[in-house]
Amino acid sequence: MNLEQNKQHAVAFYQMAYEGNPRQAVEAYVGDEYIQHNPDVANGTEGFIEYFERMQREYPEKSIEFVRVIAEGDLVALHTHQIWPDNDQYVTMDFFRFDDNGKIVEHWDSIQQIPETSANPNTMY
Repeated sequence: MNLEQNKQHAVAFYQMAYEGNPRQAVEAYVGDEYIQHNPDVANGTEGFIEYFERMQREYPEKSIEFVRVIAEGDLVALHTHQIWPDNDQYVTMDFFRFDDNGKIVEHWDSIQQIPETSANPNTMY
């Protein structure tokens, strides 16, 4: 496994999809299968493409910042800060599993909205 390459590919894949080009992202970075664990997104590549095309249509002004990228074995973890319309902010943690050819074949995520107030002065990212 090429950990640095997998990290770069995970970021490029997610950024490309998030910015409105999910079909191009799938063609460039996904393997023979795409197992989806997010319950809001259908399994497989078409479910992924449909979801991100809809997000681009409905929320074209959203933005994403990649805060951390961690790789181990066949997994890459992305820690992101997302800003949606009306300053609606989220922290996400996405995990991608790569196959032996360096292609993404599985995805898990956890999403948490950033609250307006916090019991501490630290950011969630």
